[in-house]
Amino acid sequence: MQELSVQHSNGSYSIFVGNGIRFELHKYFNKSYSKIFIITDDTVEKLYLDDVRKGLSDYDFSHFIIPAGEESKHIDVYYEVQTKAIEIGLDRNALIIALGGGVVGDLAGFVAATFMRGIDYIQIPTTILAHDSSIGGKVAINHPLGKNLIGAFYPPVGVYYDMETLTSLSEREKRSGYAELIKEALISSDELFQDMLATKLASLEQEKLQTYLMAGIKVKQEIVEADEREQGVRSYLNLGHTLAHALEAELGYGNITHGEAVAIGLLFAIHVSEREYDCNLPFDKLKEWLTDNNYPLAAFTVDTEKIINHMKTDKKATKQRINMVLLKEPGKLNKEELTDETLQNHLDTFRKRLV
Repeated sequence: MQELSVQHSNGSYSIFVGNGIRFELHKYFNKSYSKIFIITDDTVEKLYLDDVRKGLSDYDFSHFIIPAGEESKHIDVYYEVQTKAIEIGLDRNALIIALGGGVVGDLAGFVAATFMRGIDYIQIPTTILAHDSSIGGKVAINHPLGKNLIGAFYPPVGVYYDMETLTSLSEREKRSGYAELIKEALISSDELFQDMLATKLASLEQEKLQTYLMAGIKVKQEIVEADEREQGVRSYLNLGHTLAHALEAELGYGNITHGEAVAIGLLFAIHVSEREYDCNLPFDKLKEWLTDNNYPLAAFTVDTEKIINHMKTDKKATKQRINMVLLKEPGKLNKEELTDETLQNHLDTFRKRLV
């Protein structure tokens, strides 16, 4: 069992990483709750809902099942969950449990943040990708015009990462999650980045995965503690996400996974960085690794003007000007404001490099 603590403006919460945690959640609660409301999706329900229930037999609990996939981060689903919470008599001393990946965590966290003006919730991530979204207290739902545009900063009271749940992931889900780990490696150091690229996902062992997860979690922990509300260095966690969110919005949520879009976005950020800073970065090495591990780079077939318009509605844009996190080298980042003309040029040249 490994444990980290994350400090925030109203206190702190712990992150536990280990095996079998889902069976004994009650051991980690530091207060009693009037009722527990589990939110999960129809994939995770079949795999782990009963396991979590076993550790909560002394509690009054209910659950709500959402369809798996990004489409569930929708205002209609959010309203349905809120209605269920009211109907079952949830009160301010209740606990919401987010059991699942990033979609479940974002939705359940936003429900918790807004139900009766805020009640406790915990995160039980069941994907690699959710190591990122479950930490830091950013919760949200999507709007057709942009990803995560409706949300809040609302930290959980605990994060419980059961490594055993990752054994059920598909190859596509592994790819999706590993892209965020690569992002954190680029934020951290060239050494960690090179180490992660030395791994082939098809043969990634659990012990090695846990090492990389802890490294990624520590990067996120340090940054969110330094900048809880994303006024400064926390924006570095958006590396690769300016294009990624635009791709998700344009292609339709769920048609490309978040991590697959981030992988393309990281390549684009490196491409732009090389051109803006006149430096040599590991574009070719990352592209080769992504290709070898079956990332869908061919998905970048979208219209340049449409992508730029999506970028302008992203929450990181200011006054319709596009901000991008760029790299001078792994571990050394900067934020730049780019004009439409500059972005169009970078997108056109990037498209040629992907062929």
